[in-house]
Order: sequence, then C-alpha cells, then structure tokens
Amino acid sequence: MTSFNKFYQQIATNRLSHWLNTLPAQLTDWHNNNLHGEYKHWQKTLHALPSPKEGVTVDLTKSVSVGSNDDVDNGIINQGEYKRLENLLKKFKPWRKGPYHIHGLHIDTEWRSDFKWDRLQPHISDLKGRYVLDIGCGSGYHLWRMRGAEAKFVVGIDPTQLFLMQFNAIQHFINDESVHLLPLGVEQLPELQAFDTVFAMGVLYHRRSPIDFLYQLKAQLVKGGELVLETLIVDGDENTVLVPGERYAKMRNVWFLPSAKAMCAWLERCGFNNVRMVNTDITALDEQRKTDWIDTESLKDFIDPNDPTKTIEGYPAPQRAIFIATK
Repeated sequence: MTSFNKFYQQIATNRLSHWLNTLPAQLTDWHNNNLHGEYKHWQKTLHALPSPKEGVTVDLTKSVSVGSNDDVDNGIINQGEYKRLENLLKKFKPWRKGPYHIHGLHIDTEWRSDFKWDRLQPHISDLKGRYVLDIGCGSGYHLWRMRGAEAKFVVGIDPTQLFLMQFNAIQHFINDESVHLLPLGVEQLPELQAFDTVFAMGVLYHRRSPIDFLYQLKAQLVKGGELVLETLIVDGDENTVLVPGERYAKMRNVWFLPSAKAMCAWLERCGFNNVRMVNTDITALDEQRKTDWIDTESLKDFIDPNDPTKTIEGYPAPQRAIFIATK
C-alpha cells in the first residue's frame, strides 16, 4: 500500500495543516476503490529497484539527475544493477514527461519538459522559500525543477496512477521529503488558500468548464500569490474560442482552445490581476516525439503529413502559451 503518512506528518506542522480535515479520507477511498489492475505489479517493480547509493550527487537545477554518466565505470553501480534498473523502469512505460538521468541511465521521455521549464522560468517569481502546487503534474518532472529553484515545499496532484509510480521511482533515488505527489484531481481540492505559486500546465483544455477550473486554481493561492498557466491557444480576438469535435490531435478530451486575448479576459473575469502572456511557442517535433520509453504514437502522428500547420483533423496545429497572473 502506498503510504502518505510522511506527508500527513509534515503538513501537520506547516500552513497546510487544515488539509488534514479532508485529505486522509480521500486517499483512503482512493486506495480502497480506485486502484488500477496493474497497481500491485507496479508496487513490486518499485520494491525491486536497486538501493539508493550514498554520496552521489543529485542535480535539480539544470536537470533531474542522480549520479553521473560515469557511475558504472567508477563502480558506484555495477553493470548488473544498471541493466536491472533499465529493465525495471521500462515496466513503467509510457514515460511522458522528463527527461530523467539515473546513474547514467537516460530516461528519454516523450516530452522534453525541460524546454518548457526553460521558457517559463525567466518570467515567474523567485520560488525560493515558497509553497508551490503543480496541478496535473504528470510524473512530477517540474516538481523537481521547482525544488531545484529552492521552493520550500512542493506538492503535485495528478490522478493517473502510473504517474504516481513513476514519481515514486524517481523519489526512491532522490529521497527529498519536501517534494510530494498525490493521486488527486483538482476537483478534489478544498479551498486551501495556502500556496504562493500554483502551476497549471497542459490542463485547462482538458476541463469541461474552464472558468470553474480557473476559480479552483485561484482558491489554492494565498492573497498575492502567483498563477502560472500554460495551455493550447488559437489565433484570434478576445471572442475567439475553438471548440473541437470528437478529437483534437487525436486527443478525445479537448474542450476549449481560447485565443491569447480570450484567455487573458477569462483570467481577468475570474478576478486575477496583472494578467499577461509571457511566451508563445509552436510545439516542435524535437519537443514531443516517440522514443524507446513510450509504446504509443506522438506528435508526428497527430499532425497532417501534408500540412504541418494543421492537426490530422484539420484544426490549427498545437500552439502553446504561458500566462501569469496574481490573486
């Protein structure tokens, strides 16, 4: 059974203590009623990972790395442990967000999430000493980069159980008690009003009610806290919103793609201040692509082969923008 006792113990003495009124019951219900059929096998895989090595360097500032590429040659980890590490971590495929480097093993994830981090970091407030929440965090790559930026306490939520297993695999080697991932959806969060920075990246277009979602994000922030929101957009004025059909870029659960001006208007309507778009970027084939660490299609398969400006369904190709706003 996945234990969240350490998390409970930590928040009992910090500004998140009021979360204990609801969280333990939610996570007990999650464990009793919602576990994936592969969950027990994933747990066994976690327990079979090689033991963490003492004295190795952990880098969370320029990457998410444990040890170095020379760890096998230097005897930090033997060849057998390295192969076992690779075989076990591949049981958690598909690896979507990353990359990660563990004792020289490169987990070459579908997304180069470091590209997104490099785009947004110059524009956000200094994370040093801050309580940070990442909603829809996937396997937690950006949680580690937030911690590397000296955030005091980092929490990610994502209901996908495989992502929790992937996070726990990386946490096994890093062992940082200030970084946590909880298997929850945003709709399960109470109005915590406790985080200095809330990230919501690649989530809004999956929500059936984007305005309700923005209010849920706002409810997690302290007064004066910062929202960092990244989402798909389309060209147009403040009234332009694309509502795709059954699929967009082969994704079933895409509901609303606003223009940049419409997105700013939504944030302002929800009461956010100092709203601005700080970056826009066309998703490139070197940022999202198929690798040995996924067994599914990727961006190349979602784009019209005869017109890279359109998805396979004929919609505008994915364009992403980062917005920052203050509560």
